[in-house]
Amino acid sequence: MHRPGEKVPGAKAAKAKVRTPVVTDPRLEALVREIIERVADKWTMLVLEVLEEHGVVRFTRLGELVGGVSQKMLTKTVRQMERDGLVTRTVHPVIPPRVEYELTELGRSLGEAFCGVWIWAARHGGEIERARAAFKQRV
Repeated sequence: MHRPGEKVPGAKAAKAKVRTPVVTDPRLEALVREIIERVADKWTMLVLEVLEEHGVVRFTRLGELVGGVSQKMLTKTVRQMERDGLVTRTVHPVIPPRVEYELTELGRSLGEAFCGVWIWAARHGGEIERARAAFKQRV
Protein backbone atom coordinates (compact mmCIF):
# COMPACT_ATOMS: atom_id res chain seq x y z
CA MET A 1 0.00 0.00 0.00
CA HIS A 2 1.24 3.50 -0.80
CA ARG A 3 0.77 6.68 1.21
CA PRO A 4 -1.15 9.62 -0.33
CA GLY A 5 1.15 11.80 -2.41
CA GLU A 6 3.82 9.12 -2.59
CA LYS A 7 5.21 8.49 -6.04
CA VAL A 8 4.26 5.13 -7.38
CA PRO A 9 6.52 3.57 -9.99
CA GLY A 10 4.75 3.30 -13.33
CA ALA A 11 1.76 5.39 -12.17
CA LYS A 12 2.27 7.95 -14.92
CA ALA A 13 2.25 5.22 -17.52
CA ALA A 14 -0.89 3.70 -15.99
CA LYS A 15 -2.70 7.06 -16.09
CA ALA A 16 -1.86 7.68 -19.72
CA LYS A 17 -4.45 5.89 -21.75
CA VAL A 18 -3.06 4.27 -24.79
CA ARG A 19 -5.46 4.71 -27.64
CA THR A 20 -5.13 2.23 -30.38
CA PRO A 21 -6.26 3.48 -33.75
CA VAL A 22 -9.61 2.12 -34.81
CA VAL A 23 -9.01 0.17 -37.97
CA THR A 24 -12.16 -0.13 -39.99
CA ASP A 25 -12.43 -2.75 -42.66
CA PRO A 26 -13.64 -0.77 -45.70
CA ARG A 27 -15.69 -3.76 -46.88
CA LEU A 28 -17.46 -4.01 -43.52
CA GLU A 29 -18.07 -0.27 -43.46
CA ALA A 30 -19.55 -0.40 -46.97
CA LEU A 31 -21.76 -3.35 -46.00
CA VAL A 32 -23.04 -1.59 -42.87
CA ARG A 33 -23.83 1.53 -44.89
CA GLU A 34 -25.70 -0.53 -47.49
CA ILE A 35 -27.69 -2.35 -44.81
CA ILE A 36 -28.61 0.88 -43.06
CA GLU A 37 -29.63 2.42 -46.38
CA ARG A 38 -31.68 -0.64 -47.23
CA VAL A 39 -33.47 -1.10 -43.93
CA ALA A 40 -33.98 2.60 -43.46
CA ASP A 41 -36.16 2.31 -46.53
CA LYS A 42 -39.73 2.12 -45.29
CA TRP A 43 -40.75 -0.56 -47.79
CA THR A 44 -38.08 -2.98 -46.58
CA MET A 45 -39.16 -2.50 -42.98
CA LEU A 46 -42.82 -2.96 -43.87
CA VAL A 47 -42.12 -6.10 -45.90
CA LEU A 48 -40.07 -7.47 -42.98
CA GLU A 49 -42.95 -6.76 -40.63
CA VAL A 50 -45.60 -8.33 -42.90
CA LEU A 51 -43.57 -11.48 -43.56
CA GLU A 52 -42.74 -11.87 -39.87
CA GLU A 53 -46.41 -11.58 -39.01
CA HIS A 54 -47.89 -13.66 -41.85
CA GLY A 55 -45.17 -16.17 -42.78
CA VAL A 56 -45.31 -17.31 -46.41
CA VAL A 57 -47.09 -14.68 -48.51
CA ARG A 58 -47.94 -14.50 -52.21
CA PHE A 59 -46.68 -11.43 -54.06
CA THR A 60 -50.11 -9.85 -54.62
CA ARG A 61 -51.13 -10.41 -51.01
CA LEU A 62 -47.80 -9.00 -49.82
CA GLY A 63 -48.56 -5.78 -51.69
CA GLU A 64 -52.04 -5.62 -50.14
CA LEU A 65 -50.70 -6.19 -46.63
CA VAL A 66 -47.91 -3.64 -47.02
CA GLY A 67 -50.36 -1.11 -48.43
CA GLY A 68 -49.63 1.91 -50.59
CA VAL A 69 -46.69 0.34 -52.43
CA SER A 70 -46.59 0.17 -56.22
CA GLN A 71 -45.97 -3.17 -57.89
CA LYS A 72 -42.70 -1.79 -59.29
CA MET A 73 -41.46 -0.68 -55.86
CA LEU A 74 -42.52 -3.93 -54.21
CA THR A 75 -40.72 -5.92 -56.91
CA LYS A 76 -37.57 -3.83 -56.42
CA THR A 77 -37.76 -4.19 -52.63
CA VAL A 78 -38.24 -7.96 -52.52
CA ARG A 79 -35.52 -8.47 -55.15
CA GLN A 80 -33.04 -6.50 -53.05
CA MET A 81 -34.11 -8.43 -49.97
CA GLU A 82 -33.71 -11.73 -51.84
CA ARG A 83 -30.27 -10.65 -53.09
CA ASP A 84 -29.22 -9.88 -49.51
CA GLY A 85 -30.52 -13.24 -48.28
CA LEU A 86 -33.36 -11.76 -46.23
CA VAL A 87 -36.20 -13.50 -48.09
CA THR A 88 -36.66 -16.59 -50.18
CA ARG A 89 -38.71 -16.43 -53.36
CA THR A 90 -40.50 -19.58 -54.46
CA VAL A 91 -42.06 -19.83 -57.91
CA HIS A 92 -44.59 -22.65 -58.19
CA PRO A 93 -44.83 -24.16 -61.69
CA VAL A 94 -48.53 -23.57 -62.23
CA ILE A 95 -50.41 -21.41 -64.69
CA PRO A 96 -50.51 -18.58 -63.86
CA PRO A 97 -47.24 -18.80 -61.88
CA ARG A 98 -47.66 -18.52 -58.12
CA VAL A 99 -44.83 -16.61 -56.42
CA GLU A 100 -44.41 -16.69 -52.65
CA TYR A 101 -42.03 -14.91 -50.29
CA GLU A 102 -40.84 -15.92 -46.87
CA LEU A 103 -38.28 -14.51 -44.43
CA THR A 104 -35.04 -16.42 -44.06
CA GLU A 105 -33.38 -16.84 -40.66
CA LEU A 106 -31.18 -13.90 -41.64
CA GLY A 107 -34.27 -11.81 -42.36
CA ARG A 108 -35.83 -12.79 -39.05
CA SER A 109 -32.67 -11.83 -37.20
CA LEU A 110 -32.72 -8.40 -38.89
CA GLY A 111 -36.33 -7.99 -37.83
CA GLU A 112 -35.35 -8.87 -34.26
CA ALA A 113 -32.53 -6.33 -34.37
CA PHE A 114 -34.93 -3.61 -35.41
CA CYS A 115 -37.51 -4.68 -32.85
CA GLY A 116 -35.48 -2.56 -30.44
CA VAL A 117 -36.38 0.51 -32.49
CA TRP A 118 -40.09 -0.27 -32.06
CA ILE A 119 -39.61 -0.73 -28.31
CA TRP A 120 -37.65 2.52 -28.12
CA ALA A 121 -40.33 4.38 -30.12
CA ALA A 122 -43.10 3.02 -27.88
CA ARG A 123 -41.18 4.04 -24.78
CA HIS A 124 -40.26 7.53 -26.01
CA GLY A 125 -43.15 8.37 -28.35
CA GLY A 126 -44.66 10.84 -25.90
CA GLU A 127 -41.34 12.65 -25.50
CA ILE A 128 -40.96 12.91 -29.26
CA GLU A 129 -44.48 14.30 -29.64
CA ARG A 130 -43.82 16.88 -26.89
CA ALA A 131 -40.51 17.88 -28.49
CA ARG A 132 -42.21 18.27 -31.87
CA ALA A 133 -44.98 20.39 -30.37
CA ALA A 134 -42.42 22.59 -28.56
CA PHE A 135 -40.43 22.97 -31.77
CA LYS A 136 -43.56 23.93 -33.68
CA GLN A 137 -44.32 26.60 -31.06
CA ARG A 138 -40.83 28.08 -31.42
CA VAL A 139 -40.86 28.15 -35.23
